[in-house]
Amino acid sequence: MTALLFIVFLLLLILGFPIAFSLGIAAFSYLLFSDIPLMVIPQKMYAGIDVFVLLSIPGFILAGNLMNAGGITQRIIHFCNALLGHIRGGLGLANVGASMLFGGISGTAIADTASIGSVMIPAMKREGYDAPFSCAVTASSSTIGPIIPPSLPMIIAATLTGLSVGRLFVAGIVPGLLLGLGFLLTAYLIAVKKNYPKSDRKSMVVIVKSFFQAFWALMMTLIILFGIIGGVFTPTEASIVAVIYAMGIGLWVYKDLTFKRIPEILLNSAKTTAALMVLVGFANLFAWIMTVEELPQQIASTLLQLTENKWLLLLLINLLLIVVGAFMETIAALLILFPVLLGVAVQVGVDPVQFAIIMVFNLVIGLTTPPVGVCLFVASSIGGVSLEKIARAGLPFLLVSLLVLALVTYVPAVSLWLPGLFYE
Repeated sequence: MTALLFIVFLLLLILGFPIAFSLGIAAFSYLLFSDIPLMVIPQKMYAGIDVFVLLSIPGFILAGNLMNAGGITQRIIHFCNALLGHIRGGLGLANVGASMLFGGISGTAIADTASIGSVMIPAMKREGYDAPFSCAVTASSSTIGPIIPPSLPMIIAATLTGLSVGRLFVAGIVPGLLLGLGFLLTAYLIAVKKNYPKSDRKSMVVIVKSFFQAFWALMMTLIILFGIIGGVFTPTEASIVAVIYAMGIGLWVYKDLTFKRIPEILLNSAKTTAALMVLVGFANLFAWIMTVEELPQQIASTLLQLTENKWLLLLLINLLLIVVGAFMETIAALLILFPVLLGVAVQVGVDPVQFAIIMVFNLVIGLTTPPVGVCLFVASSIGGVSLEKIARAGLPFLLVSLLVLALVTYVPAVSLWLPGLFYE
């Protein structure tokens, strides 16, 4: 029966079915040949989404869409370009910098790739940058978004295990900054090697002016983060504060957002949320079946039989997650594997918060690795470049991601130092 579950799931993935429906149909196939009544399908799906913290997801999605429609992307890009454009390969550096700032607003890599890529990839191509590099730097730097708070995958991880969302958000700051700095250095070295262009140095007046133009956008991240850390509001309340703030800034400060566009933004946000909730529901059903079949215990037992050495076990888990991330969507993989692997990690002495960061970091790397690297697909469609060329151009950035992952894995302070300051 377990074999049927995974055979159907893998077959549907190979045929190109969306992850959510692959999970749902596989679970349905299993239940058809079992003694379990089909009534369990709506029950477990509803149980998966009936979690208060998950209410923050539609809020953050809507806030990100409102900020994007309100001109936030262009202002962030303009500020980063004014600050970094005079350096060799400045547009590439501005691309990474914009992703670091925008990631603190959207919390999702795909939104980052689509929003920043639609502006930066054509601009970089016009300035003489190679198209594969332009797409690769955009797709790679977008993975900073789910690590720097607010982060939708971290909200999911906290929901699954009862960990503090605020603590996870803070734990992601240093790894996210390290990843961003690594990407900046990599982009610069490639730019020097390929002699990419640079623009004239901007005056301090221009830089300060562009900063103040982006100021209200940057304040949003600080309000959300310190509001949650300070106990002013919960993550769910923070998402609503973000929506109100984003709407106010877009309508009355930047004035790029109009009331006529709001219904369309609401509809698009509802579609994104609905797709995500269907995925969460089906993944919860799939995970419940795995629990019934005692697969989590078998996986844990197998890993612990291989080794009880903490560092070697983390290496094996990292290798497993990198492979999984290349084939499965981030949130689906989190829902199915995180509770299982967390139990194993805790048994050998790994801090739950550190392991959550390791898990999220691993899976977001998969967003830029074939065959299911969704950020690669988005960048490919914007830049008109084949997936293979983007993946090849992105190899240096992938190496940086793996190096930072190693730091997060084997130096606990990278993810635990800041939470220790704020929460203890």
